[in-house]
Amino acid sequence: MQPKAIWALIITGVAGFMAALDNLVVTTALPSIRKDLGGALEDLEWTVNAYTLTFAVLLMFGAALGDRFGRRKLFATGLAIFTAASAAAALAPGIEALIAARAVQGVGAAITMPLTLTLLTAAVPADRRGLAYGIKGAVDGLAVAGGPLIGGALTEHIAWQWIFWLNVPLGLALIPLARLRLDESRAENARMDLPGTLLVSGGLFGIVYGLINANAHGWTSPQVLTALIAGSALMGGFIHHGFRNKQPMLPMRLFGNRAFAGVNAASVFMFLGMFGSIFLLSQFLQNALGYSPTEAGLRMLPWTGMPMIAAPLSGYLADRVGSRPVVVTALALQALGLAHFALVMSPDVSYAAQLPGLIVSGIGMGLFFAPAAKLTMSSVRPAEQGMASGANNALREVGGALGIAVLASLFSAQGGYGTPRHFVDGLVPALWLGAGTVALGAAAAVLIPARGARIPAPGGVAEPLPAAR
Repeated sequence: MQPKAIWALIITGVAGFMAALDNLVVTTALPSIRKDLGGALEDLEWTVNAYTLTFAVLLMFGAALGDRFGRRKLFATGLAIFTAASAAAALAPGIEALIAARAVQGVGAAITMPLTLTLLTAAVPADRRGLAYGIKGAVDGLAVAGGPLIGGALTEHIAWQWIFWLNVPLGLALIPLARLRLDESRAENARMDLPGTLLVSGGLFGIVYGLINANAHGWTSPQVLTALIAGSALMGGFIHHGFRNKQPMLPMRLFGNRAFAGVNAASVFMFLGMFGSIFLLSQFLQNALGYSPTEAGLRMLPWTGMPMIAAPLSGYLADRVGSRPVVVTALALQALGLAHFALVMSPDVSYAAQLPGLIVSGIGMGLFFAPAAKLTMSSVRPAEQGMASGANNALREVGGALGIAVLASLFSAQGGYGTPRHFVDGLVPALWLGAGTVALGAAAAVLIPARGARIPAPGGVAEPLPAAR
């Protein structure tokens, strides 16, 4: 790859690593945070959820800002917000200030994350993008794998504040590098769609807020029902707006392309089944088998760390044989791994019995990200890649939040935390649901056309795109 492409890969990779890491790094530090800052259990949950909520809600808005005002400029702006909020989190004098800083971190990440894919796509030649996406997927996988471990190690050996201080030197180094090494780009004739922005931001806020609170307050509580109904109504308005408006934030005609529709459906199902299952399995290792958070994180590494190996391979394969067969294979392996867990699960299951499921699930997860990114970006025109990346990231976040809420609810209905046997009684049906959901994602990916996709143009005439490989 050319130096410009290498710099783009380094800068966007490190930025994506920071944003992905902060989704998970705080979890193992919660007991220490509570000891220092106080707060009820709900407050501690919001130190995690405040980041997830603002991140999911503003992803599409962040992409739209980049398309309108310059992707490099907004990427650097997002990094600055994220870095400043990280310092504020480290210096937080109380739990309320920490929650507020985490929410601002999510704002910075929401601006930065969708632009990483757009900037990388612009810098890398088309025939090398699969490899570039694969390397970036490996870095993101390292953040997923390392989040609990890094959080636990820093908290145990230094102080919990260092899980946030870690971002500050990285952010301060990336901001000037982005301005010096990345090319500026904008979407042609882009303008801010204020009605669409308000509709999608409000809709995503209602849905994600309702999902986050569903298990704590119950699916039928007024608080959760109001949020879900209002959010769904606003999203319905956003979809109608996307059909009727001449220049909407996300034209619904994009979903007329089977490649774009298929890869987004596959992404939602993948994240729904995978995140919900990881959420429960990591607790099973601690609550039922008695491992510490660090020990549980180490034992999950064959799954969460496998993207570091499989993701670059998936990018190479996507460049050689096409993205669709790699995505289908990835989802099938992830579903198979979850089904294996459901079959072998017991209150005293050995680690050796879990290991095949961990490895197969890890390979499936690692193979998914690079070809899915390539399908997303190749299924739309260059001017539409920012909105496509923002939409795909937002749908993944909603899928992950939905997966945790739905699988946790099924777990609570069939079992609970009382004893290892009770935990397994709830875990097994939840894992079967997770496996079935990911299998639905594989079915959606099969419907993606192999090549030669066409997408309706703004005027309604179908125009050919490069092969959605």
